[in-house]
Amino acid sequence: MRRVITYGTFDLLHYGHIRLLQRCKDQGDYLVVALSSDEFNAGKGKQCYFSYEERKHMLEAIRYVDLVIPEDNWEQKVTDVEKYHIDTFVMGDDWEGKFDFLKDKCEVVYLPRTPEISTTRIKTELGKS
Repeated sequence: MRRVITYGTFDLLHYGHIRLLQRCKDQGDYLVVALSSDEFNAGKGKQCYFSYEERKHMLEAIRYVDLVIPEDNWEQKVTDVEKYHIDTFVMGDDWEGKFDFLKDKCEVVYLPRTPEISTTRIKTELGKS
């Protein structure tokens, strides 16, 4: 079984997120999603509309996702790859090169984002109304 992991906040879930999760799952058989905790997001200066538990519940309802775990800090990626026996680490191409240090532990793949949609764009456009 080929195991894949990706990381994200997944607030205001939209079709770009769904496409990313589908393409992540296409990389293997079992998809682990590390979901940024509310505390971790606060440390990054981010505030989510939905709580961690609400975002987790939504992700668990998506057929491509097999397991949701909390992301509590930047450093846990190496530990997660080992703990969950990850074969492929996947992130959006806006992170290109940032996780190449994992290449000695697993394959690292950067997927193109869905260009016409983002949570930031949704928040901006909703703020205009």
